[in-house]
Amino acid sequence: MKIIKSGPFSWHNEHETFTQPVRDFYDLGNETSGNALDIYNDTTKGIQQIIKDAIRDNIPLRTVGGCWSFTPIAASSGIILNTKPLNIRFPISQASVSPAYTGDAKRLILAQCGNRIWELHQVLHERGLSMSTCGASNGQTIAGAIATGTHGAAIDFGAIHDGVVALHIITGPDSHIWLERNSRPVMADTFPDRLGATLVRDDTVFNAALVSMGAFGFIHGVMIEAEDDFLLESYMRHIPYDQQLVKQLTNLDFFNSQLPFPGVRPFHLQMLINPYDKQNRMYITTMYKRPYRTGYEPPKPNGAGIGPGDDAPCFIGKLAGVIPALVPTLVNKVLAASLTLHEGQFGRLGEIFSNTTLHGKVSSAAIGLPLNAVEQVIAVLKDVNRSAGPFAGLFAFRFVKASPATMAFTRFTPVTCIMELDGVLSPETLHYYDAVWDRLDQLGIPFTFHWGKVNTLSPERMQQMYGSNLLQFRLARARVVTADMTSIFSNNVMKQWGIDIA
Repeated sequence: MKIIKSGPFSWHNEHETFTQPVRDFYDLGNETSGNALDIYNDTTKGIQQIIKDAIRDNIPLRTVGGCWSFTPIAASSGIILNTKPLNIRFPISQASVSPAYTGDAKRLILAQCGNRIWELHQVLHERGLSMSTCGASNGQTIAGAIATGTHGAAIDFGAIHDGVVALHIITGPDSHIWLERNSRPVMADTFPDRLGATLVRDDTVFNAALVSMGAFGFIHGVMIEAEDDFLLESYMRHIPYDQQLVKQLTNLDFFNSQLPFPGVRPFHLQMLINPYDKQNRMYITTMYKRPYRTGYEPPKPNGAGIGPGDDAPCFIGKLAGVIPALVPTLVNKVLAASLTLHEGQFGRLGEIFSNTTLHGKVSSAAIGLPLNAVEQVIAVLKDVNRSAGPFAGLFAFRFVKASPATMAFTRFTPVTCIMELDGVLSPETLHYYDAVWDRLDQLGIPFTFHWGKVNTLSPERMQQMYGSNLLQFRLARARVVTADMTSIFSNNVMKQWGIDIA
């Protein structure tokens, strides 16, 4: 394995929401000669040596992928490992899968941790396949995306990690495991031998490791179960926020006459609320799954560079520096220039949700909510905006099938509503966030924070949000990660939040 060491410096994330002084920053790379499996296994040994050195010197390690998280979840004062160059991919043969596997081996792909989502879109499309969902942008790495619970708005599928069926995790200097659910074996019992890994089949451990914020060790490989390629037929409309729409959002009732296909359940549902729209209307995006075909016109960005699948962080940074009195006027102006209503726009998953380009410093917070709280939360957002605003941003709502992952923030069944507050990065924005969280607490509305977005987490809130799942997560980790390794894979944020005991 190749390692380029940069030495001490101040590292920051893609959105520049924080800066972290680090002892060293390693760019990791695969060797370039030999077959793919030997190269992959050589990298496993190289990572284990890094872990061994970290134990010797008592230096914590954290891995980073696309650096898309707004929180310092990947930060460390020790050594940060850049995994982006680690992007080997392995197709899986029928001979390699378990006799108990009920799926189709041609839909399986083992992706090394640094594969970007856009890379996977491309390689899967070449095989006539597609990921089942993705986030609004595709610059994240696959390991980073699942570690923080990256989601889209797939009502009946879930988040990215819900398409993962196995993990290869390096848990220590002399240990690494191939992890699957016991209830759904995927690979043959002998397959881990090719990696030199120990086979672990355990539903509890697997569900805990899916969304683990790096706590289980170095996730080296992610087995994705893809599906046949498909198109999305996308619509964005500006419609009234009325009781008919409230019924749709709280009951997932799609008989709204304002929708493109009343009575048809969409694949993707998102709405954007402009708190300064005097007509009380909202932008609603619905996407419908269609069989793949050629001959369609792929989506193109509008004059502001915004495409059909892009979200508010793409353009909301243009409001930076706006004085409070002008916020309502300029939010309306920026929104009108940035969003383009569209009808029947076709594109593959990776074409609709393309790599995001940011304009200005932005902040984004997101929480998971039960469906029956949506109407009340919208009222809270508007009321708090009057008392603690003006908020220089938008309210967004997406809807995602609940996940069985132990620490998934998309945990409200059967479908979690994800409320996103995208605004400029400023003290005023952070003040608005805290005022909203406090109001939700006062009203007794349950919610969970997105791991990769701005939050105000504490051990008390963590316990309130996850209850017995937090203990279950720690116990599952203890079954595969030794106590001395727990501190190596941890960081200050995980202790401050209450994932690890400080």
